[in-house]
Amino acid sequence: MAKLKNKVVIITGGAGGIGSGMAKAMVKEGAIVAIVDVNEDTGKAMEEKLHAISPKSMFLQADLMDRENLGQIITTVVEKYGKLDVLVNNAHASRQVTIAETTQADLDLSFDTGFYPTFYLMQAALPFLKESKGNVINFASGAGLNGHETQAAYAAAKEAIRGISRVAANEWGRFGINVNIISPIANSPGVEAWAKAQPEYYEAVKNKIPMGRFGDVEKDIGRVAVFLASEDSNYITGQTIMVDGGSIMLH
Repeated sequence: MAKLKNKVVIITGGAGGIGSGMAKAMVKEGAIVAIVDVNEDTGKAMEEKLHAISPKSMFLQADLMDRENLGQIITTVVEKYGKLDVLVNNAHASRQVTIAETTQADLDLSFDTGFYPTFYLMQAALPFLKESKGNVINFASGAGLNGHETQAAYAAAKEAIRGISRVAANEWGRFGINVNIISPIANSPGVEAWAKAQPEYYEAVKNKIPMGRFGDVEKDIGRVAVFLASEDSNYITGQTIMVDGGSIMLH
């Protein structure tokens, strides 16, 4: 059974890593997915893979740091498909340095690729999500929840995203809109880069995961995203879902 049959989904950062895993999982459940990414080559390559399963899905090239044009992403997708059911704010870039070394440029990079696109895309999507009684899936990180070293800018933006997600859950629940947050650990390109930069820390984190491994972007993270995008999660909102093999157990 297709849990997401004919649901229109936007996934930022959908050309690779966790974004691509979610896109694959969702199209296999019948969704029409618009992946948004700045990289044209990887975006078109992913579009071809999605077309093999879902011919209506598309790649939309966009720079999320171009704040003034973020609304056009929503408009383009709605004009093409006639509606929007799910907004997944996954994209985020950051530089890993200590607090002492963090510059304004580092903070700007993290907030301009993560927090601000999440905020403004949510704003632009709201009228259409009201119509569909849709879903928003945002992304947090253990870097913010546990305060990982060298992750100040990233952690700050991720916790800001958690904050606005909870506010939106309170404000938008009356419209039938669910807003939830995934906090993942997965073998994404970002984690692979972190493993190279801090191999001992990476191994220490992996060894502390109760399930003994990093998640798969499609089978582990993607399947939870499918659940949060589906009617199965209609009575869940404002929650941070830890998809991290038990690394962080929220109280």
